[in-house]
Amino acid sequence: MSTVNGVQVAVIGAGNMGGAMLARLCEAGWTVAVCDVDPHQQTLAVACGAQDCSTPLDAAQRLRDEGVLLIAVIDAEQTRDVLTGPNGAMAAMHSGQTVMLCPTLSPIDVQAMGLMLAQQGVSCIDAPMSGGPLRARDGSMSLMVACEDGVFQRHAALLNTLSQKIFRISEHVGDGAKTKLVNNLLAAINLSGAAEALALADRLGLNLDTTLSVMAQSSGQSWIASDRMPRAFVGDLAPRAHVTLLEKDTRLAVEMAQSAGFDPAIGQLARQAFAQASADGCADQDDASLFQWMKDHR
Repeated sequence: MSTVNGVQVAVIGAGNMGGAMLARLCEAGWTVAVCDVDPHQQTLAVACGAQDCSTPLDAAQRLRDEGVLLIAVIDAEQTRDVLTGPNGAMAAMHSGQTVMLCPTLSPIDVQAMGLMLAQQGVSCIDAPMSGGPLRARDGSMSLMVACEDGVFQRHAALLNTLSQKIFRISEHVGDGAKTKLVNNLLAAINLSGAAEALALADRLGLNLDTTLSVMAQSSGQSWIASDRMPRAFVGDLAPRAHVTLLEKDTRLAVEMAQSAGFDPAIGQLARQAFAQASADGCADQDDASLFQWMKDHR
C-alpha cells in the first residue's frame, strides 16, 4: 500500500517528553499520528491534533514513504515491544522510512536495534533527549543525534522543529546513547550532591532558599539543582522525571563505564543513592524527592 499521503511523524509514547514533542510538532503544522498505552495521554495527544492510533502497527501503517516513527517510551524492553512485539511497527515499515530513538537506552541496545532496522532498509536516528517536558515543549531541550549524514540531512527540518539545541554527535548509531548516559551520570551526581549539601544546610538551621541562591551564583552551581530544589523545598513532588528514570540511567551508565574498563567511583555513589531512594518509596515521585530522602537518611 502506498503511503505517499500519510502522516509525516508517528509518535509512540505521549508521556511527559513524547507528549510535549508531539504538541510542538502539531503546533508547527506537522501531520502526526500517536499511540500511547495510557488512555489519558492518548486523549491529550489527540486533542493537540494528532491522529488516534490503537497500536504501533496502526501508527506505522499511516506513515508516509519517508516518514519517521518517533519512539519516546521508557526503556529498551518497551522500545523492542514497539518495534517487534505483537502489533509492532516493523511489520509495516519499509525502506526509506526512519525510526528515531529518543529514550535513554544502553548503547548495546541502540546498536542492536539499528542493525535490525538496517536489515529491513529502515534508517535509524539515535537521538536521546535532555531538558524536561517544558523545554521539549518550547524546543529548547537538547537532542544528541547520531546517524548517517544523509539521514541527518533528510530529516533536518524535523530535528530543527523539535530542538534548537541539536548536538551532532557522530555518524555511529549508539554514540548518542553513550553521550546521554555520560550526561545523565553527571546530572545524577550533581543532583545527589546538591540534595545532600542542602540537607546539611537544613540540619545546620540555614535558610534553604538563601543557601540555594548562594550556590546558584557560586562554585556549587548546577542546572539540575536550580531546577529541582525549589520545588523540593515546598514538597512539590509531582513527577516530571521519576526517581526510577535516574535509577535506570545511572545503572546503565555504570554498566557502560565498567564494560569500557572504567571505574566510575562517584557515579557508583549516585547510583546507590537513587536505587536506595527508589527502594524506600520514592520510585514514583519526582527525582527532586531525593532532597527529602537525604534529610531522612543522613
